[in-house]
Amino acid sequence: MPDLSEAGTYRRVALLGGVYSNYLALEAALKLVENKVDAVFALGDFGAFGPHPDRTLELLREKGVPAIQGNYEESLATDTDDCHCGYTDPRDNHFARISYDYTKERTSSEHKRWMGTLPKTLRLRVGKSRVLLCHGSPRRINEFLWESATPVPFVRRLLAEHETDVVACTHTGLHWKRWLAPGRGIVNAGALGRPANDGTPRVWATILEEADSVLDARFVPVDYDHERLAREMAEERLPSEFVETARTGWWTTCLEAMPAKERAAGRF
Repeated sequence: MPDLSEAGTYRRVALLGGVYSNYLALEAALKLVENKVDAVFALGDFGAFGPHPDRTLELLREKGVPAIQGNYEESLATDTDDCHCGYTDPRDNHFARISYDYTKERTSSEHKRWMGTLPKTLRLRVGKSRVLLCHGSPRRINEFLWESATPVPFVRRLLAEHETDVVACTHTGLHWKRWLAPGRGIVNAGALGRPANDGTPRVWATILEEADSVLDARFVPVDYDHERLAREMAEERLPSEFVETARTGWWTTCLEAMPAKERAAGRF
């Protein structure tokens, strides 16, 4: 599906990376940014990891949050048997299969049809800066853009090829930013649905805003009832590894896709 030409012009917007069925974190984030931003955008991957995927989708749709497809939405909308997460390691793919099968079985047909209507990218302006929202990257929906593995020349080429000042993405689950010049660079919004492998159960939202005529990104911690999420995950018989991550903040899965520098910052 092609880009929407323009979603509007704003001074301050909130970006929500992968929500991963964490409807409790989504509720908390929406309350946190209420009346503090001009708009909220969701960058895809609304299912996976957490329990009760329809609760997240109902909340996004009820609140009218503009959204783009992640690889989960693309796969669910087209009824594929795989999340197309982009993993190559057998262990990563084992847990991805469990997560995707759970989400697919418990996502309503009506929500899947809605997912099929979402664009893969979305363009908007924040202040004077052109911003391109995508899931993995503008090149591929499941491309991993890690901080340690995304050099400046690649960022420069990405911006030029896609005619934008800022690429805002997610998919890796870790938030970071790299500016080539004021208001020009890449922002990975990280994930709202899963901790950032930092040993705390909090999750993260991202605020893009123009201040003093310069665009910047601010990463905002979101506290929520992670113990309730963990209990519900256990009740739904999701993997104990997922439950441990929700409680401790340390990733126990999806580790093999991480570059050495990012993995060394975690426990496992």
